[in-house]
Amino acid sequence: MDNFRGAGLMTLAMLCFAIEDMLIKFLAGALPVGQILALLGAGGGSLIAATLFIQGQRLFPRDILSKPVLIRNTGEVIGTVGFVSALVLIPLSTLAAILQTTPLVVTLGAALFLRHHVGWRRWLAILIGLAGVLLIIRPTTEGFDWNVLLALLGVLGLAIRDLATRASTPNMSALQLSLIAMTLIVPTGLFLAWVFQTPMQTPTPKEWGIIAIASIVGAFSYRFIVMAMRVGEISFVTPFRYTRMIFLLIIAVIVFDERPDALTLIGAAIIIASGLYALWRERRLQKTI
Repeated sequence: MDNFRGAGLMTLAMLCFAIEDMLIKFLAGALPVGQILALLGAGGGSLIAATLFIQGQRLFPRDILSKPVLIRNTGEVIGTVGFVSALVLIPLSTLAAILQTTPLVVTLGAALFLRHHVGWRRWLAILIGLAGVLLIIRPTTEGFDWNVLLALLGVLGLAIRDLATRASTPNMSALQLSLIAMTLIVPTGLFLAWVFQTPMQTPTPKEWGIIAIASIVGAFSYRFIVMAMRVGEISFVTPFRYTRMIFLLIIAVIVFDERPDALTLIGAAIIIASGLYALWRERRLQKTI
């Protein structure tokens, strides 16, 4: 029963994330990417800081400068910059499909950098999943959209974050780690705005409302993920992360009138199948140890 509760909470978290992505997409064209990042970081960071204060936790503990935390938050910033930039610039359905390669890239990184044993079956799943990405981005076709590389940058950053988290468990809560990442996103967004010489815009009341709702929904998403991981077995709950792509595809079609083509859908199916197989294989191997 706990596993099914955890799966339900994970699915709810993915729905909230998809809603947050939709709200950010609404801001595309109205505000520069750097400003969107800075506002989201400030909004999310304020909510997390308030939660930590209520719980009596320190906002910035000493372990903030430890190597694993620095690597983790560097990955978080890279991932967030890539993901939000891609969210603004490319179709939501394309981003949704590419984002699902993150677990495969984490498995690849664990094998290469953490010396985790990965058998030939999971190596094959990784390669097939990456082939699915090529079906989606089609780098050799005319009219290739270079902005999709931002989505791949987002995947790389999120994988670095997850690998750094696996490599060490510093004496810091998940909320404290998230606050550091959100805090770093603010100057990162401002730096991007300065580099690309994009003048700041004064958000309209409607845009302020979208930013506020996105920050709140994002905070609930995070909370539901923590609850899901605590209630159910990680190996049972984790595959339900893929429901985010289903929700995003529905939003892309209904809200943004996108029509993903056959190759995009086939590539997405290949990525999900490869990821689920890799997770299933890992779970099976853990049971035999």
